[in-house]
Amino acid sequence: MPITDRSSNSKHVHIVTLGCSKNVVDSETLMGLLRRNNITLVDEAEGADAVIINTCGFIDMAKEESVNTILDAVEMKKGGEIGQLYVAGCLSERYRSDLERDIPEVDAYFGVTDFTNILRTINPNHKFDLLGERYVPPGSKSAYLKISEGCDNPCSFCAIPLMRGGHVSRSLDDILIEAQHLASEGVRELVVVGQDTTYWGKDLFGERRLAQLLTKLGEVRGIEWIRLMYAYPSRFPHNILPVIRDTPTICKYMDMPIQHVSDPVLKSMRRGLSRRTLMNLIEQIKKEVPGIALRTTLIVGYPNEGEKEFEELLEFVRFAEFDRLGVFPYSQEERTIAYDMEDPIPAEVKEERIAQIMEAQREISARKNDALVGTTQKLMVEKEVEGEYFCRSERDAPEVDGEVYITSNTLLKPGEFVEADITGSLDYDLFGEYIRHADTVSDSWEKLLPVL
Repeated sequence: MPITDRSSNSKHVHIVTLGCSKNVVDSETLMGLLRRNNITLVDEAEGADAVIINTCGFIDMAKEESVNTILDAVEMKKGGEIGQLYVAGCLSERYRSDLERDIPEVDAYFGVTDFTNILRTINPNHKFDLLGERYVPPGSKSAYLKISEGCDNPCSFCAIPLMRGGHVSRSLDDILIEAQHLASEGVRELVVVGQDTTYWGKDLFGERRLAQLLTKLGEVRGIEWIRLMYAYPSRFPHNILPVIRDTPTICKYMDMPIQHVSDPVLKSMRRGLSRRTLMNLIEQIKKEVPGIALRTTLIVGYPNEGEKEFEELLEFVRFAEFDRLGVFPYSQEERTIAYDMEDPIPAEVKEERIAQIMEAQREISARKNDALVGTTQKLMVEKEVEGEYFCRSERDAPEVDGEVYITSNTLLKPGEFVEADITGSLDYDLFGEYIRHADTVSDSWEKLLPVL
């Protein structure tokens, strides 16, 4: 976010966002509310009247990063580099009393979406309590679209319901209004997120209606790509598959965190499905949406994951051939169902298992990337660095997947869609040469205007 005129009477606030894409949306929503109340956002902490840290409290690594970020900011406050210091988000929601005791230098702690109270604390003379339009940093061509909050799934290892509560779907109208606003701000790609996106509509209509939502999002003018993340595999809504296949603006891409495949581990994790069900689902997705890129996340080192269970997981990774994959060590979380199982698997064993999984995935990714050499791909331009353009394909989600690096004698701008010949590959990235600007759905709309 850019620094605006510091000579105004507005307070100047810097926001630090840690953790997942849902936190990014929360921070941008808070930014919109602050701006609506004449508070200036600045992109450096030093000199700010207030710093707000939006924390993550999901697993040990995230909690450690959040605590270290808070402690660094405390030192800046002690040195007079910043004014007030506020902490919000998941860590604060879950461990507020502990944080207040252990880090009293923080001026106030807030919960996950306690936006109004943050505003009241920063600006007691505020005018607007209701949330206005979300703030998207200028030049953003991709944005997360959060369709729900919280989660109703009973996963034994997960603390998200403790921090964010049960599942609550946003209304269809609210989601579409935000999508249209993002498009009007120049966003070309919407990345649909939630704790469990497949559950959308269950609390509103008594049934899952993600297919309806995706269909409506596919009609938003100005949006070229729509990408689905966090699609929970249990009780999967199969009717979304023809929508993904047949809607031009929906990427042939899905993020589906499976966590594990061994039946004893899945049962203990309370994932609500078996290995066989999972295998059948993956096969069906690939059959109904030819060419779809599947992304998943796994957990290794769960308390009852023995060598047999891990080997089963490793073999499944080789069998399923996911296009994208991330893996995390099990983290024992207080107040979760699995907490009493303790954490018997040593950290070094977890790290070795992660290395084996990622080596298998590296070989899969390298082979899939090599098969793309010689093809022509539609890409979205992200940025230019020293004459080389960083792009993403339909197969690549922002921040978590690979990139395509292309050369071009034609000047390209962020957010433009181009076609490129793929000329080379690495394990996770591709190289190519610009051919032409790509036809877009927006172009098709413009051609229809005289008729309409």
